[in-house]
Amino acid sequence: MSWEDTFKEGSKRTYKGEKIMKKSFKYAIATLACASALLAGCTSNKSNADGGNNKAQASGDFKVEVIAKGFQHDFWKAVNKGAEKAAQELGAKINFVGPQNETAIAEQLEQLNNAINKNPKAIALAALDTEAELDAIKQAQSKNIPIIGFDSGVPGAPEGAIKATASTDNHAAGGNAAEHLFKLLESKVGDKKVRIGVVSQEVNSLSITQRTKGFIDKMVELLNKKGIKTAVTGHDKFKNDVAEADAKVVIEVRVPAQVDDAAGKTEASTVLEKEDTIAIYGSNEFAAKAIINANGGFKESKLGADKILAVGFDSGALQQDAIRKGIFVGSVTQDPVQIGYQAVKLAIAAAKGETVKDVDTGSKWYDAKNIDSEEIKALLYE
Repeated sequence: MSWEDTFKEGSKRTYKGEKIMKKSFKYAIATLACASALLAGCTSNKSNADGGNNKAQASGDFKVEVIAKGFQHDFWKAVNKGAEKAAQELGAKINFVGPQNETAIAEQLEQLNNAINKNPKAIALAALDTEAELDAIKQAQSKNIPIIGFDSGVPGAPEGAIKATASTDNHAAGGNAAEHLFKLLESKVGDKKVRIGVVSQEVNSLSITQRTKGFIDKMVELLNKKGIKTAVTGHDKFKNDVAEADAKVVIEVRVPAQVDDAAGKTEASTVLEKEDTIAIYGSNEFAAKAIINANGGFKESKLGADKILAVGFDSGALQQDAIRKGIFVGSVTQDPVQIGYQAVKLAIAAAKGETVKDVDTGSKWYDAKNIDSEEIKALLYE
């Protein structure tokens, strides 16, 4: 029996037991409710005049279950902070949960099933594995519980199952990194052939691929505006039709064969060791770490404002140190607080029957000048 079958069978037995317990429990609740009603009759006028009671009632009416990909990482803590803020402002209550790590698919599935059994007004979901959760998603649909996707959303969900998604436009965020890097390298291009390296963790992740392509597309666009022909080489997924021999700028994309530090370092080193390399971009925390490792850490750096310009994505501790020490010229971070805030805002609107649509939660550039500003500090995570 697979883990899915074992889990479903266990869920059935648990659910039957819960029904028996709930049935006997109803009578006790009903008795207490009657007694409460009698007592309330003596003070009902005073209570109804109190505006605080109206807020409590709204909170009870709008309970939103929020299921993230994790809960311990600083990123998810920031998402939770935004979700709580939206709930407080809009008079709702949330229950924020997530599995121990982002490989714990069975644990997240259990959390999703538990959420559905509570019959909330809405669910916000950042799915680890949509296929594994399809039955649960269909059950939510059958119970008319609207689902809002957030972060990477719920890709591949049945049509109409996900009302809207609150997430970073990763293609635009990659473009954000390219725009800031272009300002710094603009004076270095045009006279002789130069190379810009791109390290991408993998090609199977939609968000990482979008960040990689967004960077490439924007950089090619900006170079074309200056009349500079650009060849994109390396991994087949990102190549263009311009021959390297005909180009003034070569964007070389490196993708490790497997996702581990050694493989990442090898790919980053391949670009850094070429004499014509003037810049390098890492499209997530793994890729940024690979670049730092290929650089040999922070000693005798090949990277810097007057050397090879390095730009990252996300905001782990290592990357933040690299920016503070001048090894990286900057990076782009998502806005996890806005991801959580907009997810709950959309969920409440969907629960009220309002039409909702996807929200881009944006991205922010940070460097040594603004890394300690209040605006940026709220978005950084380790």
